[in-house]
Amino acid sequence: MRYLNLGILAHVDAGKTSLTERLLHTAGIIDEIGSVDRGTTRTDSLELERRRGITIKAAVTAFPLGEAAVNLVDTPGHPDFIAEVERTLGVLDGVVLVVSAVEGVQAQTRVLMRAVRRLGLPTVLFVNKIDRGGADPARVLGEISAKLTPAAFPMGTVGGAGARAARFVSEVPELRRLGLWSQLVADSRQGSVYPVFFGSAITGAGVPELMTGLEELLPRAAGDASDSAKASGRVFKVERGAAGERIAFVRMFSGALHTRDRLPSGRVTGISVLSAEAGAPVTTDVVAAGQIGVVRGLTKVRIGDRLGASAAPQDDTAHFAPPTLETVVEPCDPTDRGPMFAALTQLAEQDPLIGLRYDKARAETSLSLYGEVQKEVIQSTLDEEFGVAVRFRETTPICVERVLGEGEALDVIKTGDNPFLATVGLRVAPAPLGSGVSLALEIELGSLPPAFLTAIEETVRATLGSGLHGWEVPDASVTVTRTGYWARQSHSHATFDKSMSSTAGDFRALTPLVLMEALAKARTEVCEPMHRFRLELPAGLLGTALPTLAALRAVPGSTTVDGASAVLEGVVPAARVHDLGQRIPGLTGGEGVLESSFDHFAPVSGAVVPERTRWDADPLDRKEYLMRVQRGV
Repeated sequence: MRYLNLGILAHVDAGKTSLTERLLHTAGIIDEIGSVDRGTTRTDSLELERRRGITIKAAVTAFPLGEAAVNLVDTPGHPDFIAEVERTLGVLDGVVLVVSAVEGVQAQTRVLMRAVRRLGLPTVLFVNKIDRGGADPARVLGEISAKLTPAAFPMGTVGGAGARAARFVSEVPELRRLGLWSQLVADSRQGSVYPVFFGSAITGAGVPELMTGLEELLPRAAGDASDSAKASGRVFKVERGAAGERIAFVRMFSGALHTRDRLPSGRVTGISVLSAEAGAPVTTDVVAAGQIGVVRGLTKVRIGDRLGASAAPQDDTAHFAPPTLETVVEPCDPTDRGPMFAALTQLAEQDPLIGLRYDKARAETSLSLYGEVQKEVIQSTLDEEFGVAVRFRETTPICVERVLGEGEALDVIKTGDNPFLATVGLRVAPAPLGSGVSLALEIELGSLPPAFLTAIEETVRATLGSGLHGWEVPDASVTVTRTGYWARQSHSHATFDKSMSSTAGDFRALTPLVLMEALAKARTEVCEPMHRFRLELPAGLLGTALPTLAALRAVPGSTTVDGASAVLEGVVPAARVHDLGQRIPGLTGGEGVLESSFDHFAPVSGAVVPERTRWDADPLDRKEYLMRVQRGV
């Protein structure tokens, strides 16, 4: 059996969950098509998803397609849940990107297309809702070519657009007669051409042609499934079972995983694989290359874990921007603080981009977020699944700190108030944006035991998680300029005496003090996240919109006027995007369309620099730090 692991992506409300239902119905997996509005779809299984009519968690089902079995992943369309899409992309063989024939190319559509093009994922586009009033397939095809990819290739035309009887007229027979089909298939499977189909998930128009296209235009899963091949897979989703146990969704890329196999994350106690005939998991003893398995028994498993010998073919770099907002969450009932943290910890296991952060000094728990809708979903989930009512404080942006200059510091063993058996000298300097934290050595190789050098490096990276103002320092060049230690020794004829010998703990405790002193001399600048926005609105309202944008600290860039409509582009602080989105309908009489996505970090303007409280001992306060660390020791 050959497998096709297929993802369905779209901007929210483009109709991807409805398309999933139609594909399952056409394939004979379900007898009746579910409704998003009525909450009866197969993939939106959470009560919250059914009530809100949106997909929150990626859901996996299966159906047969010719001689292949399709593992179908329905992903969220709302940008607040882009992390679910992020995890899915790395396990797919191909993608269906759904675009509305009414709304056309939208903000999230562009973000998703950039990601699949960057990965080289073979992608078929489906222009949905050709039966809806206002549908304009020709206009949308032009938008696809202009905004998504010039390599879009229409597979036919639409007749009767905007009416219930709208139909898709396929040109595939003509392509076959002209001898162009084989080249189109080859280019599509390589991800260099993007076939475009048209239809309606509600009426079924164009869906059979789409399925035929998926069968021929997208590649099958590669990988050696033989017993001699080394097992390699990746976990892209983790759920909790009825008893609270972890259930891992694993895509296998080579070899096989068997029941009773032992892995670093636990021992496999049960396996299910998606059955194309049933459209649901069936119990088995093995999941092999090309398949998606539901694995039980891995008590320590986390999303993103690699299982077996090597990684998946795709790289591990992020395909979307990380969350740029955070908020403090607190229980309505103070006695629920413990249960709340336990519940949030469980949710963070399922979504690593929920940056759970606990400030011991203030007894505060903060979360990183993509937007306000995600906050509402977390609140509902805690209430309905864990019985914990919570409230949130105001959402604030997650800033970063950039190193401005160069600074150097040194602490010597038992000199001054240094109580640690370690000498550490560090120099901090700026690094190129996006380069990360690097560690260089000016000490002689072999002059310091490897364990001590490892302790310095790990502590440097951890300490830069909170800079001079409490924000992460993502890019910095750190150089070890000097080290020293006391060799392992003891009193005469006695056993090892820790008080006379340096340990890795001495270097872990001293490094934050030296590093932050050097960083203070180098100085940092706090930068806030900025979104690039694109606002379409009636040209006559430009003069009214500009003062509102200015009040929200938006900086307009280019303005294009085409007849009665105008397009305004620029940048706006991430903290103001939600407010801007709420004001656009009233500002433009409901005719404005706003797109925005994270673009860059920019220095914070104004006299007030945002501060973030450190969650651990503060090395900038040397006296307090030494007291806390020594008490801990």
